[in-house]
Amino acid sequence: MTLRERFRWLFRMSVLAFILASVAFLSALTAMRIAIRGREVVMPNLAGVPVDQARQMLQGRGVGVMIEDRIYSHYPVDTIARQSPLPDMSVKVGQSAHVVLSLGPQQVTVPQLVQASLRSAQVQLLRDGLQVGEVTSLYLPDTDADTILRQDPAAGSAGAVNPHVNVLVTLGPRPAAYVMPSLVGMPYPEAAAKLSAAGLKVAKVVPAASPGAAHSMVLDQMPARGRRVDSNTPIELQVAE
Repeated sequence: MTLRERFRWLFRMSVLAFILASVAFLSALTAMRIAIRGREVVMPNLAGVPVDQARQMLQGRGVGVMIEDRIYSHYPVDTIARQSPLPDMSVKVGQSAHVVLSLGPQQVTVPQLVQASLRSAQVQLLRDGLQVGEVTSLYLPDTDADTILRQDPAAGSAGAVNPHVNVLVTLGPRPAAYVMPSLVGMPYPEAAAKLSAAGLKVAKVVPAASPGAAHSMVLDQMPARGRRVDSNTPIELQVAE
């Protein structure tokens, strides 16, 4: 066999090996897709089904149950009011269905919370079988801190489907703002006194080794010089050991 014929033979063998490897890869990929598709099950309609019964139904299909929330609805208490994935959708074995349980028809009227403190509102809602939902806070002049300004649903509502009442709470007037001074190079006691005189305080001191620096000298600071700060801003100083 000449050298040229040998090269041609090697080339044909290489092409054949590549084709066989490609076919094997595509076959494995197809088998994997079939296996994955075979591990999918169809979600049943769980609406109105007691949660324990729904859990048994799904466990028989290899699917778990995760309770996300509870809402008022026309379904009996502790039955499924909502589900995800929806009925007739496919879900992979080993995953969980997310469900919302029913609290039954609403039996209470949302109380008046405006002008109450957040703490007293929480107590009132719990007493009525409700809960505080999302709490949004803001600074507002001429208001007392921790006072509810608005609520959703409004007081007197009787048709809400969710037991959570969202509230807007004032933090009171905004604290006086300052420009963060430069503290680097100062002895720590002097830096702390300077902050205290401005109504600020050190939240954290981080000791650090710094050869050549005097003991207790401020090496770094956060926030940096020139940043806007107020009495609620946590200030961290790195201090030489």
